[in-house]
Amino acid sequence: MKRKKVTWPQARAFSVHLLTASGSFLAFLSLVAASEERWPAMFWWLGLALFVDGIDGPIARKLQVKEILPTWSGIMLDNIIDYVTYVLIPAFALYQRGFMGPGLSFTSAALIVISSAIYYADTGMKTKENFFKGFPVVWNMLVFTLFVIEPGEYLSFAVVVAAAILTFVPMNFLHPVRVKRLRHINLPVFLVWCLFGVMALLEGMEAPPLIKAGIAITGIYLFFVGGIMQMFPKLGLKGKNDEQGDPHP
Repeated sequence: MKRKKVTWPQARAFSVHLLTASGSFLAFLSLVAASEERWPAMFWWLGLALFVDGIDGPIARKLQVKEILPTWSGIMLDNIIDYVTYVLIPAFALYQRGFMGPGLSFTSAALIVISSAIYYADTGMKTKENFFKGFPVVWNMLVFTLFVIEPGEYLSFAVVVAAAILTFVPMNFLHPVRVKRLRHINLPVFLVWCLFGVMALLEGMEAPPLIKAGIAITGIYLFFVGGIMQMFPKLGLKGKNDEQGDPHP
């Protein structure tokens, strides 16, 4: 039986899956750092995994990976890695550091992994405008914020509980790239949050008050702006064409 020859478009498309899969190795490196309580290293690896997660989708759509390799599910691969990097490792880090005390730290980790697993099973987690419906389990960002700001055990626990509850509430949460409305504001705010995050990591997580304030203010904005835009559906619209979200799933 003659084997089919692999074409260049197929090889190029499969390389995108390899790029996505590299996130699993970054997750492993992050987990090793967390187990050794090297928190800045852990978040550097998670940040790099977040970067890979941000670029592989647009590349896959540009190269038409889904059409060229229909039997390979990039969405399934992405979801597996996302659950580890967005959920499992941050939950483990929160428990491992234990700054909320053994009981609350363990309870927080349990809430994170269970609520997020249910969220990933929801096939209707995206709106037509590409908002997330319910808190989009970006625990890597939220736990990082808690690690840097250190708001205290009870406030930290309250934030975790609130985010876990909001996972099941039909409140819109922003995707800073794929939501077109106010993207000229929301995307720069997200990039500023990332910049403050990098500065905090360079300080070894011992960030000065200005950086902590920057992370807190931009983080609160990103957390609530989707709900505000949901309450005011015409906010940021310039014309009929802007009412449509990103056509890609």
